[in-house]
Amino acid sequence: MATTKQYDAIVIGSGVAGTPLAKKLAKAGLKTALIEKRWVGGTCTNDGCTPTKTMIASAREAYQAGRCSELGVTINGFSVSIDAVIDRKDEIVQRFRNHAEEDILDTKNLTLIYGTATFLDDKTVEVHTAKGTKQTLKAEQIFINTGTRTTIPDIKGLNDSGYLTSTTILDLREIPEHLVIVGGGYISLEFSQMYHRFGSKITILEQSPDFMKKEDRDVADEVHNILTSDGIDIFTGCKVEQVNGEPNSVEVQVTLAGKKKTIKGSHLLVAAGRTPNTDEINIVAAGIKLNERGYIITNNKLQTNKKHIYALGEVNGGPKFTQIAFDDYRIVSENVLNNGKATIAKRLVPYCIFIDPQLGRVGITEKEAKEQGLDYKVAKLPMRLVARAIETSNTKGFYKAIVDAKTHKILGAAILGEQGGEIVTVLQVAMMGGLTYDHLRNSPIAHPTYAESLNNLFAKVE
Repeated sequence: MATTKQYDAIVIGSGVAGTPLAKKLAKAGLKTALIEKRWVGGTCTNDGCTPTKTMIASAREAYQAGRCSELGVTINGFSVSIDAVIDRKDEIVQRFRNHAEEDILDTKNLTLIYGTATFLDDKTVEVHTAKGTKQTLKAEQIFINTGTRTTIPDIKGLNDSGYLTSTTILDLREIPEHLVIVGGGYISLEFSQMYHRFGSKITILEQSPDFMKKEDRDVADEVHNILTSDGIDIFTGCKVEQVNGEPNSVEVQVTLAGKKKTIKGSHLLVAAGRTPNTDEINIVAAGIKLNERGYIITNNKLQTNKKHIYALGEVNGGPKFTQIAFDDYRIVSENVLNNGKATIAKRLVPYCIFIDPQLGRVGITEKEAKEQGLDYKVAKLPMRLVARAIETSNTKGFYKAIVDAKTHKILGAAILGEQGGEIVTVLQVAMMGGLTYDHLRNSPIAHPTYAESLNNLFAKVE
């Protein structure tokens, strides 16, 4: 019978939260085991941020080459080598993954175990290792960072269609002639524009009647206009009924505006949400409570109903962003190691959607301000009035900010424009520091920059 190995802490999952947490626990003197099912780095490094943003950079260069005549530059033909794009992506992902693994292996008191973890009870985990063996581990504290995976909707014929996911498409060494995408969320939008710029025809099928329903209507409408004006087809209120697929050919039967319609394409990408990875770890044996969607229920300190077990990152049902997972690590490590009082309550949730132009967001939307009955004002500035945008020929989108009418504090912002993610970070820092919009309106900002136009944005507050 295998011997049970005793640890002070067990971390399940080596994502953006799990890896730094395991290292910090180990450096604090706790004997720690880090269990990883596949590759170090989690979704961000292997299937998400790193590979997609690397490929998006290639797509942007193709786009820029195609429009360079606007700036007086002529290129006599260019082509996209998808093999070169994939090779570059793979090299960067491998570099990041190797660096993360080396750091883990060099950390004293930290043991990295590759395998699948399942709970035996609330302090015991069994690991089926990658080598085909089993290990039993026990610890007084356990931290779950198992993340999420692509949701596969229950659609007739889908499983036999040869569909792609946001993970498998990253290794596709061909440019789809016509990529049909089920789902119209942020992941879908990034892939749709990227592959359109590589040369694919794109059709997005979104079940909700509202495009980008979490955003303000003017923001969503502008994104819709940007994508459709480039030639991307977007159908909302679209129910997918059946899929028939074979290599390089797919037929998607949908109901649209009460009518049956068949959409033909070469490839099908499923990007219809995410499912938490809680079903493979026998979480019932630990007595941990889940919500109706399978996410782990936690308090504001990210503790489960078993106070010695924590859940970090997407598996706890919080915002699905890398920066939030990393902040979960900060909160948990502070509380566990320093007996702190860190909490997720009232934290700002900044994010950026890497379409082009970018959509950077922080704080509340105008819709949320209205629902909360706040006394607010809106400042809005079209990118076509931003000097830097005119000079660089990047005039799509606008700046938008929600401010408190009495205190002049910034409540939220949406920056849809070139460098939107960077500009919204300026506003986030202002919000964190308690600055009013008057400070940004009346402060000199380097000219000519995109951030400088925050002067003009807030000058529009009446």
